[in-house]
Amino acid sequence: MRVAILMGSVNDYKVVERAEAVLDAFDVEYTTRIISAHRTPSVAEAFSKGAEDDGIEVIIAAAGKAAHLAGVIAANTPLPIIGLPIKSSTMDGLDSLLSVVQMPKGIPVATVAIDGAENAALLAIQILSVKYPELREAMRTYKEAMEREIIKADREFQER
Repeated sequence: MRVAILMGSVNDYKVVERAEAVLDAFDVEYTTRIISAHRTPSVAEAFSKGAEDDGIEVIIAAAGKAAHLAGVIAANTPLPIIGLPIKSSTMDGLDSLLSVVQMPKGIPVATVAIDGAENAALLAIQILSVKYPELREAMRTYKEAMEREIIKADREFQER
């Protein structure tokens, strides 16, 4: 099971590393690359066309501003793509979000919140869990632990 995390710029890494931490916690193998839809279009095309043969099963594409990386990758592979819009200095990331979520018919990209790296990784894990039951169980355990934490916090809050 392998996830590729692509980011349009090294500046996106401060967000992307949070996705890596989640994948590490679930023991999911990943590779992280800097590939720009605009500055290295031939690299983006080659990567997306060869990803399946390279053993990649899900791709997270993180980009800011025009944020075309997810769409360019999705146009060239049958693999599931998760768009991770990165907050930019221009419109607080709304420009990135709209660029990622407004894909034309036939080129789907699942999209998470602006800077939602943890959810991008969790969604990748859930997609992989269709094939890997051990990830489904790990996700179930994760959600149960999250529930216990909230119940405990509520109880402590009520007792204050």
